[in-house]
Amino acid sequence: MITASLRSSFRRAAVAGALMLLPCASIVGVLAAQSGRAPWSVKPRESLAWWQVEPNHGHLWATTCPGDPSWSAGESRTGGFNYRDEGIATSAQLNSRIPLFPRGKVTPVCREAVRGDIAISDTVHWKGVSGEVVIDAQQITTGADFRDHYMEKAVLRSAAFPEIKYAIDSLTEVRVDGDTIRATALGTLTIIGQPHAKSGRVVAWRVPGGLRVRAQLQVPAKDMINVFGLSKFALNMGVVLGRWDTLYMGIDIILKSPSAGA
Repeated sequence: MITASLRSSFRRAAVAGALMLLPCASIVGVLAAQSGRAPWSVKPRESLAWWQVEPNHGHLWATTCPGDPSWSAGESRTGGFNYRDEGIATSAQLNSRIPLFPRGKVTPVCREAVRGDIAISDTVHWKGVSGEVVIDAQQITTGADFRDHYMEKAVLRSAAFPEIKYAIDSLTEVRVDGDTIRATALGTLTIIGQPHAKSGRVVAWRVPGGLRVRAQLQVPAKDMINVFGLSKFALNMGVVLGRWDTLYMGIDIILKSPSAGA
């Protein structure tokens, strides 16, 4: 007679054998299904990341999706980027808008600069949410080649640290109003290779085949040097001399539902 212990051993061996025959992506799916945490994946061509400094002085903002028609480059821009003459440098109303050029309708025109997977256990109460969003630091542009070169070489050091990551541990302060979810994300921001605990505001709503998610982090300008370890020399004028007040970073991504088709 086969004992309960032997039956348990046989089941474990069968599962292990099956996993050995699956590719890595399938293994992730199997493990997620076993834990009840279905993975939602970022759609790169429809997702973007951005940053903006306030005051922006007419040029201090950037995106990974310069092809989006809602976005505009600032002063001293390089040819070929979108530009909308809206008095960017002089209008206090525009200078206080975060982000300055929020995306309207989503179109698949973005660089493949944002990727990631989010596991969601409960899509009714939005519990058991965790995962990671990864941004290609070398795909961020201000719309001015000389500023991009300085950002990549002196500030983000993207040749050595090509990825900016935000690992989501959980959501808190969740509020659901119809199809709109508002919450605070608790997680870890990794920039120039160093992890830092950082919370951010999140708003999400259902779209065909998934979710549209906007999230935003806010950082006092001085923390760019004192906390995140960015170059004091590179940020001397803005941070050390006090011309900048706040750095905002955010994403506007489309998450594909695990039940959606290709």
